[in-house]
Amino acid sequence: MPSGRTTIGIIANPASARDIRRVVAGAGSLQIADRVNIIMRMIATAVSLGVERVLVMPDRGGICAMIARQLNSSPQALEPRLPVEFLDMQPTSTVRDTFQAARMMCEAGVSAIAVLGGDGTHRAVVRELMGTERIVPIIALSTGTNNAFPELRESTIAGIAAALYATARVDADQALVPNKLLEVCVNQGQRRDVALVDVVVSVDGHTGARAIWSTEQIKSLYLSFADPEVIGLSSIGGLLHPVGRREPGGLALWMNAAPGRPAVSLRAPIVPGRLCEVAVSRFEAMPAGRPYLVAQRGGMIALDGEREFAFEEGDRVEVTLREDAFYTVDVAKSLAYAARQGLLRSAKTSD
Repeated sequence: MPSGRTTIGIIANPASARDIRRVVAGAGSLQIADRVNIIMRMIATAVSLGVERVLVMPDRGGICAMIARQLNSSPQALEPRLPVEFLDMQPTSTVRDTFQAARMMCEAGVSAIAVLGGDGTHRAVVRELMGTERIVPIIALSTGTNNAFPELRESTIAGIAAALYATARVDADQALVPNKLLEVCVNQGQRRDVALVDVVVSVDGHTGARAIWSTEQIKSLYLSFADPEVIGLSSIGGLLHPVGRREPGGLALWMNAAPGRPAVSLRAPIVPGRLCEVAVSRFEAMPAGRPYLVAQRGGMIALDGEREFAFEEGDRVEVTLREDAFYTVDVAKSLAYAARQGLLRSAKTSD
């Protein structure tokens, strides 16, 4: 049964930032203890501001086990006891855990879900939330490899914003912002999926290591926003024609033109610590609501940097930009509003 607006959820992917892109780039990976510390700071902050219940997705990677140890090891340091509950589900260490946790949290009446992971983890949560009747915003925190969508932000600050919204001190008009996404439709609805940042069409017909870290086989690229300051495929569009997260429309690009055909060449940060050579034959603004028919006859579709499914010659694949598709808690906007309204000021005491 729903428990009211003072419940928040936390979905943390223990395996984020451990794909092949970390190997080829030689980048570091956030350890389990670091993820737990991020979560504990958020929980403690949110509870101190009135959140009465925190639901956490269980996992096999050690996050929940370490949280439980911290909750039980020094009760005198955690008074009053933090109201943390682990969802009653059996983790599988697959994306199905994220889908199930998001559903269960919605059924429990969470006001918002904090997500710790990369683009793929956030995509999985959003995909599940799109099927719900009420608006459940996410608080996006970056702990993955490619983090074009989630923010790199101190979790204490995110916990403040979560509590302000969950306790209704900041309403939806002030706290929430709408986001764009890309919808992929195969054979007029035989299969549908979404991407928060990028859809890649490549000639590669095998899933393999899943993560996209080379641009050589990419034929077309569709972006919900194009940001030159992010790591990942969005940076390609961002270095050619920036499109902001809050601006209307997206960007469509066609890559690796045939020999002799003019192309724009650039070096883009596709993975951490590495610039990749990219040849773009053409690009254009991508208006919302207009389906783009994929011209490639067979290949692979990658969503937010990960290969998801193959398609064959004869399949009709369309990519459509959707605006106002889901909501996030705007941490900066929420705290600015709280400051203007004096929501975190303590009562004055007399001498």
